[in-house]
Amino acid sequence: MKLSPILITMLGSLLRLRVASAFTVPNAIQQTRPISSTLIRNAVNTEVEGGNKGGGRVSAGVKDTNILDKTDTSKSMKKQKQLDTNPPKGTRDFYPEDMRLRTWLFDHWRSVASTYGFSEYDAPVLESEALYTRKAGEEVTQQLYNFMDKGDRAVALRPEMTPSLARMVMAKKGGLNLPLKWHSIPQCWRYERMTRGRRREHFQWNMDVWGVQGVEAEAELLSAMVTFFENVGLTSDDVGIKVNSRLVITEVLTELGVPEDKFAATCVLVDKLEKVPLDAIQDDLTELGLERDVVEKLLEVLTNNSLESLSSVLGAESNAVKQLTELFDLCEAYGIQDWVLLDASVVRGLAYYTGIVFEALDRK
Repeated sequence: MKLSPILITMLGSLLRLRVASAFTVPNAIQQTRPISSTLIRNAVNTEVEGGNKGGGRVSAGVKDTNILDKTDTSKSMKKQKQLDTNPPKGTRDFYPEDMRLRTWLFDHWRSVASTYGFSEYDAPVLESEALYTRKAGEEVTQQLYNFMDKGDRAVALRPEMTPSLARMVMAKKGGLNLPLKWHSIPQCWRYERMTRGRRREHFQWNMDVWGVQGVEAEAELLSAMVTFFENVGLTSDDVGIKVNSRLVITEVLTELGVPEDKFAATCVLVDKLEKVPLDAIQDDLTELGLERDVVEKLLEVLTNNSLESLSSVLGAESNAVKQLTELFDLCEAYGIQDWVLLDASVVRGLAYYTGIVFEALDRK
């Protein structure tokens, strides 16, 4: 590209100014007039308006009369908001000392899972929203981090791992050898009210057995839990594991005349009674068409915390009683009977679990 005499003169002046500042006395600098941005802009305008008389190509930079404004970052820097160094609400950073503790914990989980013959798997953190909204009555559907992606697809950050596991198994169309024994340590997301020790993102250890009809799978999982507790220095005096069966509440609700299609929603309400009084969910009960005395009778049954008392209510031929009796016999065979206790009020997850459910508690 050929430059006009005006630009050549100006560039020469700039070059002399730089050379003078490095090699000559200060007087030379004082005698050299600096070139303002206005002069450069006028020169560029003159060059553009005069056309390309030399016959060569004119660069896009020469053609752009606003090039100086576009390269001046002083204005944009003033408008830029100061960066917030805190992580998004409900999340956390893991500095090296935190990562050492997390790695220590995860290594214990993986070691126990491997000891019991489980294989590790994973799935995308981002899943189809429909994977979590197919079942009505689950509280998790109200806690989704969900949005429409750029392809206009409804997606969500996974709030739990079980639906992803089910999707993966179904995708193989019966091509997996059963039983499956898989484990994972997924990062999960729930947009819920934060409390002490509970954030909107969390990691959890999942051990899943797929394809075993009896309670042998649950007994093995309970044993794995106890092994982990013992490996990190806890005893049955520190931690207990409350156990219940979905069959208990199913038999009670059937006896009380509650329709099967309302079982899941009723379980969610009963689960809330651990935190709020019965009056607090009265409106929800009315909406479901349940009488208050039905829930009161249900709670009366759920306060039974021994197989003997439960058997006296449900009968010796109750499938729930038989299932729980078999489980406690297996726990004794594993040598973990001191860790496990019956609690018929445990209904967490009964909206989608069909058999044994359990949760740990701090005994101190």
